Amino acid sequence: MSEVHLVCQGATCKCQFGTTPDALKVKTQTKRFINDAKGKSKLTATHKDIGQTFEKNTFGSCAKMNNNPCKPTITKWENFYDKVTLKDNNGKPLLENSKATCAVAGSPCIEIINHGQITEVTKQNIKNANPEVIKVINPALNLNIDEIGLLQIPNI
Repeated sequence: MSEVHLVCQGATCKCQFGTTPDALKVKTQTKRFINDAKGKSKLTATHKDIGQTFEKNTFGSCAKMNNNPCKPTITKWENFYDKVTLKDNNGKPLLENSKATCAVAGSPCIEIINHGQITEVTKQNIKNANPEVIKVINPALNLNIDEIGLLQIPNI
């Protein structure tokens, strides 16, 4: 992996002892969003997101509990980004290679399999685009820049 991404609400996690993945739910802060132009759904996940912090709060059946239903409780996260601290919860952002320790397993058995960020094209991305590059990538899209440098996007 050449670059490591920050993790946000909705990241997909799995436990090595479970049978199904679950989505991470950020409950420790409500103001710091990443990769979310409107700031509504992609809260930054931190090492303070412990306890029952998943959407369904289950990874299916748990091999550590004789295949009974999993009820994960996160006791700690490791491999988080320790160079930044969110003021809202004093949390350090989680990275896609962070791992969580579950109270049942007692070891870092929960990993992040998808960081939760998605590509979201904004008007600023289009404005910053090089029309020649766009022409090569998608010849059907004609981006024109007028005489004062404003990008004119045709109606499609």
